[in-house]
Amino acid sequence: MTGILFLRHGPTDWNAEGRVQGQTDVPLNDAGRRSVRTWRLPHYAADWEWHASPLQRAVETAVLLGADPAHLKLDDRLKEIDWGDWEGAILKKLRAEQGETLRRIEARGLDMAPPNGESPRQLTERLAGWLAEAAARRRDICAVCHAGVLRGAYTLATGWDMRRAAPLERGHAWAHLYTLAEDGALTPEALNIRLAASEPPSGYDR
Repeated sequence: MTGILFLRHGPTDWNAEGRVQGQTDVPLNDAGRRSVRTWRLPHYAADWEWHASPLQRAVETAVLLGADPAHLKLDDRLKEIDWGDWEGAILKKLRAEQGETLRRIEARGLDMAPPNGESPRQLTERLAGWLAEAAARRRDICAVCHAGVLRGAYTLATGWDMRRAAPLERGHAWAHLYTLAEDGALTPEALNIRLAASEPPSGYDR
């Protein structure tokens, strides 16, 4: 079994402004960098292999947490969901202007997709490909990614259809531990791990 610790990048200006970020390459802001420097990984992940989305907010988060840039493995399949025409929009304004349209799209669950964007189902398909390769590597991994990828991992592990709330913290400074079988099957081990603490989840110590 392989351990996978998924964590979201640190905060950016677009996060602070409530903008839809998607695959737009927005860097961490100064507050985000300060925040990430206070995070502490669980002790069992200290020597795990580092992987990240190639978007600079994820790369910088990984490096601030101790990843060696020369050995950090970047993969497009860990990128945020593509929000298409909505990228850069302020979410509150988008809901005010297109509330009924948004509700209809969100009701589709895994198949919801913005104009010219990507659906969560498409994201989970690319993430499943990455997981299959990770299983073959048989190396425990810390993966710095995005909120959409956190949702995708939870979907693959539990069958969540995104039509109801999930018990998953997708904010900054939280991580989620899964075990990965040789066949690529993902199992939740410990969700919602606060990165301000360094204690391992109960019953897990690799």
